[in-house]
Amino acid sequence: MRFLFTFVGGRGHFDPLAPVARAAVLRGHTVAVAGAGAHLPTVERAGFTALATSEARPQTARVREPLPPVDPARDDWEIRELFARRAGRERAGKLLEIIRDWQPDLVIRDEVDFGAAIAAEKAGLPCVTVLVLAAGTLVRKDLVVEPLHELRAEHGLPEDRGLTMLDGQLVLAPFPPSLRDPGAPLPPGAFSFRQGDPIPPRTPHEPPGVYFTLGTDFNTASGDLFERTLAGLGRLAARVTTTVGTQLDPAGFGEQPDHVRVERFVPQAELLPSIDLVVSHSGSGSVLGALSHGLPSLVFPMGADQPGNARQLARLGAGVALDPETATPEEIHDTAVRLLTESRWREAAQRVQEEINTQPGAEQTVPLLEITATSAPGSPRPAP
Repeated sequence: MRFLFTFVGGRGHFDPLAPVARAAVLRGHTVAVAGAGAHLPTVERAGFTALATSEARPQTARVREPLPPVDPARDDWEIRELFARRAGRERAGKLLEIIRDWQPDLVIRDEVDFGAAIAAEKAGLPCVTVLVLAAGTLVRKDLVVEPLHELRAEHGLPEDRGLTMLDGQLVLAPFPPSLRDPGAPLPPGAFSFRQGDPIPPRTPHEPPGVYFTLGTDFNTASGDLFERTLAGLGRLAARVTTTVGTQLDPAGFGEQPDHVRVERFVPQAELLPSIDLVVSHSGSGSVLGALSHGLPSLVFPMGADQPGNARQLARLGAGVALDPETATPEEIHDTAVRLLTESRWREAAQRVQEEINTQPGAEQTVPLLEITATSAPGSPRPAP
């Protein structure tokens, strides 16, 4: 069969799809991944055929911008206007062209790629949704119903007041159910899976390892948060690895102590086995990576899905959130010490790790894709 995977945005939207795509290839299916031109190298490095939904813009170094205040209204506007209305319209048209030329049997989209859901329905193809937002509080149907109904009308599709289009014929959830906000439960019949191999719990390292990242989107609008956090973490008796992203120059953060390493990018999978604490913006990928390794998190939720994820970490007892605007080096240092020395934080993270380890692997999603590909759009979902 031919499976077309689609994602809108950056690595945080592609990475949850990749294990499913890889499992499909191993089972003998033909796979292509459609994304913005700037992200095609990432797709190709992962070993997939890459199809561009837009032209690649040249990557240039960026000057850091001030840290904006956390603003839920701004996040709602971005989902409604940027993702649903603007990107939805642009991507629906382009993906219809890709579908016509590549002739897939099934479309598998990241949950915020609204245009892919429209394109699949217009082309008469079944569609699978892969969740990319762990807590589930950012995307709400009432928030996107207006722009998506406008887009449906433009493509001659019937009204869908319940927005069942967003669930497609199958929902795949690459996060443990406990990480989901109780107010945003998984859709009925959603299939939760583990993205990688089970990782056994381990004892802390001596000296401990600390990993600090602000992701690949929020890092360039972080004000002096990098400097404040480096100043706090630099006082720890620990090995500290910081990644600042490909658009920022590590040299711009000045000379650091010998035990503090600043890099543009290091694959998270390479770092986490030697880490004892993850310090991050609370992005879904960073949070899941920490929990998969049974590690507590210190987080600075800056926007998008991050505040919801931070609340779930706190509810689970696996992390502490600090205000990204006001956290001082002293507060950051003291909180990191607590998370590294008080066993309850690691024990809570390891309980979630155990939950993740018991989930089915990504290879078990492929039979569900096969069943869905042979089902008519709108038919009942396959049983997990």
